[in-house]
Parts: sequence; structure tokens; C-alpha cells
Amino acid sequence: MAESTPTSTKARKTRRRSIESDPPSMSSSSGRLTEELQCSICLDVFTDPVSTSCGHNFCKTCLNKCWDNSQTCNCPYCKETFKHRPDLKINTTLREVVDDYRKKNPEKKPEVLEKPEVVCDLCEERMLKALKSCLVCQSSYCETHLERHLRVAGLKKHKLINPVSNLEDYICKKHERPLELFCRDDQTCVCLMCDVTDHKNHNTVPIEEECEEKKTQLMKTQKDVQQMIQDRIQDVKHSAEVRKRNTEEEKAARVELFTDLIRSIERCQTELLEMMEEQQKAAEKQEEELIEELEQEITELKMRNTELEQLSHTEDHLHLLQIYSSLCSSRNTRNWPEISVKTDESLETLRRALTQLQDTLQEKLTQTVSTDLKRMQQYAVDVTLDHDTAHPDLILSDDGKQVRDGDIRQKLPDKPERFDRCVNVLGKEGFSSGRFYFEVQVKRKTKWDLGVARESINRKGKITLRPSDGFWTVWLRDGNEYWACADPRVSLSLRVKLQRVGVFVDYEEGLVSFYDVESSSHIYSFTAQSFTGKLYPYFSPCNNDGGKNSTPLIITPVRYNK
Repeated sequence: MAESTPTSTKARKTRRRSIESDPPSMSSSSGRLTEELQCSICLDVFTDPVSTSCGHNFCKTCLNKCWDNSQTCNCPYCKETFKHRPDLKINTTLREVVDDYRKKNPEKKPEVLEKPEVVCDLCEERMLKALKSCLVCQSSYCETHLERHLRVAGLKKHKLINPVSNLEDYICKKHERPLELFCRDDQTCVCLMCDVTDHKNHNTVPIEEECEEKKTQLMKTQKDVQQMIQDRIQDVKHSAEVRKRNTEEEKAARVELFTDLIRSIERCQTELLEMMEEQQKAAEKQEEELIEELEQEITELKMRNTELEQLSHTEDHLHLLQIYSSLCSSRNTRNWPEISVKTDESLETLRRALTQLQDTLQEKLTQTVSTDLKRMQQYAVDVTLDHDTAHPDLILSDDGKQVRDGDIRQKLPDKPERFDRCVNVLGKEGFSSGRFYFEVQVKRKTKWDLGVARESINRKGKITLRPSDGFWTVWLRDGNEYWACADPRVSLSLRVKLQRVGVFVDYEEGLVSFYDVESSSHIYSFTAQSFTGKLYPYFSPCNNDGGKNSTPLIITPVRYNK
């Protein structure tokens, strides 16, 4: 006896009530991380995670309870059996990850999808929870209404599945029959009628068989993902260790540098003070000698004064006249203003000390910049000029490594990426992350521009070189005037004329630095910049200037400083 005709699909959809919670966004990184950190037994974030030899992770307490209630020890996930009960050790690395996750997500609960509650399609007043869904009847039944499917012979042949609210998705839309097979050729679910018509001679298998195979593949994929997690954790730890080691080495080098400078300053100070002390002793000795000499003169002058006093009262006129000339004649005495302590030697000593200190500072600075330049040269990239961006007046070499102004406009297509007024050209490859470095020969030129530019820069009409417009550059004008094109521009005081310029970019740090490669000295740095999109190497050989500036800019291979 057939069961009463089920209500239409639309009606069932209207009557079917399911209590569903909005699934969490599985695209979010937090959601993915939560799933990876869940114990498959308690469905909560790991507590004291342990790992089995088959590569799966569980809470230590959960796994012990599972094995305590079982006569065999097998993996609750993949069912691999162990001959002896493993001695569980806490996975400290995974526990650190879990602890870090808990700190960052203190209020969050594991994002577990709740299975919708499907109600019976035949209940009229009190809507009971469905126990099974029938693919033939396309209805869901509670325990009472399911009884006929378990008792009536004709209904026993119907295909029952766990209750679902979207039964229409389990039915072939073409033949209105249950989807019972899987076509491996077309990778789609089909019904028995499809198997003998549209998918005849195709490799079809029961859905259950294909699901088992897919589950096996999923388990393998899960193992791979878990291994990837472990690898990533190890990568993070290794990266942190390397960064810490490099930081410690750099700190030690900086401490040694400043220690040397302090010693040099102290040595100069000691030498200067010793020299001044010697000069002070010499001056004191000179003063003592002068005082003795002056005291002798004073004594002689006093004796002379006494003689003159006595002679002024004599009555012997003849004697007065005879000795008058000798008493009144001037004697050789030192003039006090001529006596002074020399300070020139002290000033000269100070000047020499400061000059020596300046030389030491310059030497240390050169060593430091040379070390930094060596490190940056490790990020050297192969830069080639992009013909499609070059101004029509520019002539590029066949290998794309040289550019100069030819003074003659070539007939080239006016592409959106081509500069049409300023004689500029960009590199072919752009960079949107990481670090990169390149070097350019600029010798024998009277003017040029060099640096990096944002992909979205204006390439038509007048261009202003400044960071706010997407340019981070330095330039040369009038043969010896160097400027950093900041906002406002910054004049650069260089000791020598540039021959080869190195350009270094750290995208994440927002850093663009320029170096004089020949002297291993720093030219200028744009710091704390905010980059968006790709950055491209930027070049301008500037106008030919009647042949005075005809030398090309040349992208040169990096020659690592020794």
C-alpha cells in the first residue's frame, strides 16, 4: 500500500522549519586557525595537546579517556591501531601556539557548525524532529511517520538518509530520481537513469564508494595540512631564532663601534691634558725664572736709589760732577710687557686632537656604511628597461641596460604607460613586497634622475618628482648640485662626484636608500614611507643638452664590495 502523496516541494519548504545558526566565515584566517587547533574528540581548542605517531593531535585528557574506555589503542581519527599504548608527551610547540591563540581570542569559542534541526513534513500540529529523510518520497519523517517505511514492503525499498532540509539537492533535476551514483569522468552525481543515458559507458560508482575514497583522500590531505602546520611553526621558530641571533650580532657590532669611538675620544682627551700639563709646568718654570730676575733688578734698583739719595746731600761738588754721568746712565732691564706665556701650542694640540677624532669618526662611519651596503647588495635584482614606458626621445640599448636622450623624437605608439613629456623610463619588473637593490653608472653626466616610482604615477604631461606623487628619487643638476626630491627638496653635500649609485628598497619598512658605491658612503634615505601597489625602478638621463649630457645611464651588474 503506497503512502499518501507527499506535499509539493514548495509547500514542504514553507512548512519545514529548521533551526540553523549562521555558519561562521570559513574564509577568515581566525576561523581556519580555530579549526586547526580543535581537538576532534571534544571539539574544543586543545588543552595540553599531544600527538600520535600517525600525525593527529588531541587533548591529552580526551585521548586518555578514549583509550581507558577501549580494549585497544587506536587513533580516534584515522583508526590506526597501536600495539602498545603510547607514552603521551605534550606537544610544547603546539601548546605555545594554542596559548598564543587563547591570549588573542579570550572570548571566542570554537567555531563549530551546528547541524540544522529538520522537522517532520507530515506533522500537523506539533512539529516533531525528523528522524530520516526519504529520497523517493522527498519528505522527512519523525519516528511515528517513519514507521510505515520500516514496515510496508514497497516502502522498505525507498532510500532513507539522515534528515536534511535540502532534499531537492539530492534528486536528479532531469529525471527526478535519487542521485545514487557518482560519475568519475564528469565528476558529478547522477541517478540510475543518467547512468544508462547521458553517462552511458562512463566510469560510475555508488556514491557511498566514492565518499569513502574521498574521505581517504581528505584524511591524507589533513595529514598533509597538519604537517604543513608543524612545518610553519618550525619555520616561524627558526625565523625568530635567526632574527634574534642577527639582532644580537648587530648589537654587539654597534657596541664595539661605540666602544672604539669612546676609547678614541678618551685617548685624545688624555693626550691633550698631558700636553697642557707639560705646557703648564713649563710656564710655571718660566714664571719662577722671571720672578727671580725681577727680584734681582729690584735689589739693584734699590741700591742705586740709595746711592742717588746719598749723592743728593753731598757737599763735595767735584765728586758729584765726576760720578753723575755713571749714576744717571740707563741700565739694561727687562720690559715686563715683553714677558708672556705662549698659548699657541695648546691650541695647536687641541686642533690636532679634534682632527684625529674627526678622521676616526669618518673611518668608522665608512666601515659601517660599507657593511650595510654589503648586506643590501645581497638583495640585488636584474633590472631591464621597459621600452613600452620610454619617452619617444630616449634611445635604449638592445639589452635594455642603457638609456640616453637621442634629441630626435621617434615614431612610437602613444601607449598609456609611456611618458610623453618627461624623458623618463621605468624598469620592466615591479615589486610589491620584500627588498630589492640595483646599481646604476652615472659618471660623466651633468644631470640625471634616479630612484623608484609607484605603478600608478602620472605619465602624461608635466611631472613633479616627490613622494606624494609616487616618486622617491635623487637627481643631479648643473654638474655638481645633488638633491633629494623630498617635499621640500633637500640639498646633498657630497665629498666626491658620484660615479655609481646603489638604490635599495625595503617595501615593508617603507625605506628607499641611495648609496655612493665607489666610496661606500650613504647619500640619502626616504624613511617611514607608505607604499601601495608595485614599485618600479625609475630612470631619467635628462636632456642631451647639446651633447654635454649625452652619456647614457647604465644599469650595471652588482660588484660586491670586499
